[in-house]
Amino acid sequence: MTEHQPAEQESGPIVAGEPFTGLVAKGLSRSFGEVHAVVHMDLYAPAGQVTALIGPNGAGKTTLLLMLASLLAPDDGTISVMGIDPVSDPAAARAKIGWMPDTLGVWEALTAREILTTMAKFYHLPAAQIPDRVQELLELVNLTPLADQKARVLSRGQQQRLSLARALIHDPQVLLLDEPASGLDPGSRVALRSILRRLAGEGKAIVVSSHVLAELDEIADGAVFVNQGRSVLAQSVDEASGQGRKYSIAALDPVALANALGTLGLAFAEGTGRRDSVSVTVGTEADAARLLRDLVQEGVDVCAFAPATGALEETYMSMKVEQP
Repeated sequence: MTEHQPAEQESGPIVAGEPFTGLVAKGLSRSFGEVHAVVHMDLYAPAGQVTALIGPNGAGKTTLLLMLASLLAPDDGTISVMGIDPVSDPAAARAKIGWMPDTLGVWEALTAREILTTMAKFYHLPAAQIPDRVQELLELVNLTPLADQKARVLSRGQQQRLSLARALIHDPQVLLLDEPASGLDPGSRVALRSILRRLAGEGKAIVVSSHVLAELDEIADGAVFVNQGRSVLAQSVDEASGQGRKYSIAALDPVALANALGTLGLAFAEGTGRRDSVSVTVGTEADAARLLRDLVQEGVDVCAFAPATGALEETYMSMKVEQP
């Protein structure tokens, strides 16, 4: 990656003596023999926000999440989960954490309802409240018709929705989600965005690791980019949206579009989609709005005008991530 330094998120730095609500990791390291999976990683995920965790395969994202979830002890560094150290008090930390791994895992012989009921008992929910809580979550993730089907017969996407419900069973204050959109159909992805934004609005600190960067633009408030076991950049989505990125433009008359762009002094490249289009680098969203206006004033019949990539994807691609 290029040399980006970790930046403060929009909500500001942590000030000594002030009450803190959120999830903080500082200088986390973890090795497996000679493999340094995580090297002095930092992450700040404020309550009331969705923080995306972005990086290539092998960057250390899952190892970081396992440490944050108190399922793996760090070799070095500190973690605070709503003010609790999960290393010294894992039980208290786990009571505040909802963990969604990238696969459902065990208990495939149980039904969806039985899995949620069992998890509720593990978290010591009052017995009288468990049936209503289970039904509430089945409805939330749209699994009510499949509530009494065994988990092993559920599709990948249905198992992902069940895994999310399982993570939410005890109403945690912190959510750690590893590839939650994997296997979801388009409708379920829209529902996931709505659920996570609502949960953030309720004050939960949410960390989402995902390779579906276009989804993260719609879900996240900020992002932490990692590579080769290190955190290399923290950026709000507003900051990402305000940076230069490529726009894809198509017109009824491609020649007229090319001529107008030349008149405006803008360089362009051939688009990558099937439609005849061009790609133009634009500084900000305000610049994009002016470009669209100028093209129309030049008499170009524009039929498509949109970012060629999402804001966070543009940051990711511009950082020239090195694959392990």
